[in-house]
Amino acid sequence: MSTVPTTATVQDTSSHSITHHATPTKVTVHPVALFSILDHYLRRTNDQDRVIGTLLGTRTDSQVHVNSSFAVLHSETKELVAVDEDYLRTMYELHHKVNQKDVIVGWYSTGSNLNTNSALLQNFYTQEIAPHQAIHISLNTGLEEGQDAGVKAFVGSPVGVSSKPENCVFVPLPVELKFNESERSGIDLLTSTLSSPSSVATQPTADLEVLEQSIQSVSDMLDRVLTYVRSVLSGEVEGNQAVGRYLMDTLGAGADDLEKSGFNASLQDTLMVSYLANLVRSQAEVSSRLALATAAS
Repeated sequence: MSTVPTTATVQDTSSHSITHHATPTKVTVHPVALFSILDHYLRRTNDQDRVIGTLLGTRTDSQVHVNSSFAVLHSETKELVAVDEDYLRTMYELHHKVNQKDVIVGWYSTGSNLNTNSALLQNFYTQEIAPHQAIHISLNTGLEEGQDAGVKAFVGSPVGVSSKPENCVFVPLPVELKFNESERSGIDLLTSTLSSPSSVATQPTADLEVLEQSIQSVSDMLDRVLTYVRSVLSGEVEGNQAVGRYLMDTLGAGADDLEKSGFNASLQDTLMVSYLANLVRSQAEVSSRLALATAAS
């Protein structure tokens, strides 16, 4: 394990200056990364106050997308913090073989305590991904202490006249939790479990049930839109131009998507099959009547 002591010995290894790129203005975290952090926290040993790990994702000059994460073996005391660098690099190489777009963008920790060890870890990860700045995600799991659970993002900024790694202040960044449409059913299942009584266990639903729930949700949203539009047309509610433009753009985009997806072509094929089936049925009925008429004569 690579030892990062809280002594002056680390100054010599990191005294060289690093030219960083522009600080990102926004951090987007996807559920897979959060679930991995929570799983790591639940599997921790009793002597661990917090767990740390590596964040993987993509980045631009203005945004960082945290797509996944993996745990990193470490130990820390008041005197030092040690990280298993070989394990970190092996895990990253394995992940990079599966998803070549993801790179190391920073590190995570549980709890809300940002101390000297946090500053040293921030410096360690910043050197790993230089010239970019490492992003730190802090996941507070201390509900039993009366604290608010939440996800916070930070970037390190040096303070003071000397370039000591521990001379660092964590500057908060705007963070957004975002999930893809394919992850919606899983998120809905988790939220329904939280909102249901503790004595009732929510079971995963089948694909048809998920489809039914999605259609019902879309139907409910359309009903709300129709109620609003009718209220505006009747003069009960004053119309909002921004809402109107949003509805026009949404409906127009939906129509374009249906056109691009070949919905009209599929509909025409279905109508053609239905027409041919009716035609065959009519021909069969005419043939049977002709046969009866021939037999009667």
